[in-house]
Amino acid sequence: MQVDLQRSIQQSPMSPFQVRAIVICLMINMLDGFDVLVMAFTAASVSKEWGLQDSHLGILLSAGLVGMAIGSLVLAPLADKYGRRPLIIVCLLIISVGMFLSALAQNSYQMAILRLITGLGIGGMLASLTVIVSEYSSDRWRSMAISCLQAGYPIGAVVGGIIATFLISEYGWRSVFMFGAIASFSMIALVIPGVPESLDFLISKRTKNGKDKINDLLGKLGRAPIDTFPELPSGDSRPAASISNLFSQPLKRTTLMSWTSFFMVMFSFYFVLSWTPKLLVAGGLSPEGGITAGVLINVGGVVGGLLLGYISSRVQLNKLIGTYMVLTAAIMVLFGVFSSNTIIALGLGVVIGFFLFGSMIGLYALVPVLYPTEIRTTGMGWAIGVGRVGAILSPLIAGALLELQWNNTLLFIVFSLPLVLSVITVRTIKTSVIPS
Repeated sequence: MQVDLQRSIQQSPMSPFQVRAIVICLMINMLDGFDVLVMAFTAASVSKEWGLQDSHLGILLSAGLVGMAIGSLVLAPLADKYGRRPLIIVCLLIISVGMFLSALAQNSYQMAILRLITGLGIGGMLASLTVIVSEYSSDRWRSMAISCLQAGYPIGAVVGGIIATFLISEYGWRSVFMFGAIASFSMIALVIPGVPESLDFLISKRTKNGKDKINDLLGKLGRAPIDTFPELPSGDSRPAASISNLFSQPLKRTTLMSWTSFFMVMFSFYFVLSWTPKLLVAGGLSPEGGITAGVLINVGGVVGGLLLGYISSRVQLNKLIGTYMVLTAAIMVLFGVFSSNTIIALGLGVVIGFFLFGSMIGLYALVPVLYPTEIRTTGMGWAIGVGRVGAILSPLIAGALLELQWNNTLLFIVFSLPLVLSVITVRTIKTSVIPS
């Protein structure tokens, strides 16, 4: 039985092959953290060179997020049809091309299009990375593994911020995009031998050479080969990889609450990540100091995300996420009040990152196990994609409000409110696991 095979793997200690696959996915997500925030890191330099207004800069900050939303909604579901691994490789190629051409952009219009292309690859890939890590983690370590995966985002942003500061000062902002292109392309060499296809996917698709692929994978997992495909439970009831099945019973409520939670959290999340460095620079910090503030937020995110993964094995996950969200909102208000005080603002930035990233990482850990194999990447991809709509809107709205002379205090209060509302939705998500 498929369930028996998967249960056996999920209840056993993790093999070196599983750990290696998860580490590679973590490295890719680290790179995504750099690729997503590269525009925030270079915003001050790009804005100065091209003489951009805040509203125009807001468009550049949102362009990559538009691409990520489209990638999550359009590309990510293809993984349920063609496989998680091939989609990851294709998306890395898209990211590499987008970053390379961004380094050659001559104006904000070209940059906006290229940021959208780069975002397509990032958005299309993220759901597959999450599903791969979820499926190859044991029950004991799943929440922690997904937390580590998502912590790769702030780790990549921290390392990327340090690299960006050096590259901008020595070679200019274009070198930061070129670095991202080379690093993204290099990851393909690790994915091809090191990231396996989803075992759930291979069993469910039952292709002509699927059994050979399954046996090859079982060998790497240190398990005996199979002679025939495992039986599928109630074949006629298995959902197809379609959007409509996300709203079938009993998934409808879960889908709606997941989408709302992702939208609310990403709305606040990308305001903080996209605009905080620029707002602090406008308040008197140097461009390097603004990047440092962005790095500190992500440092807090690494710690907060990993701690959430550790605690989640002892506390119900959706309640833990709700606590993180409330605390994030409170700290954001304080940050707005004290944003003119550099020392206090930098310290609060670390705390914001701690709880903000923990809130986001918690959602990534919560959602994948709520959907069966056949629509798992579709479910995750659409939850992320709907969340990206909030991510797109927040930098645009912030840019418009800044041109209306809104101050930092009022901005941070307004952008903290979605986190308070999302506590309600995340607490209603059922946390029971749906069998694969």
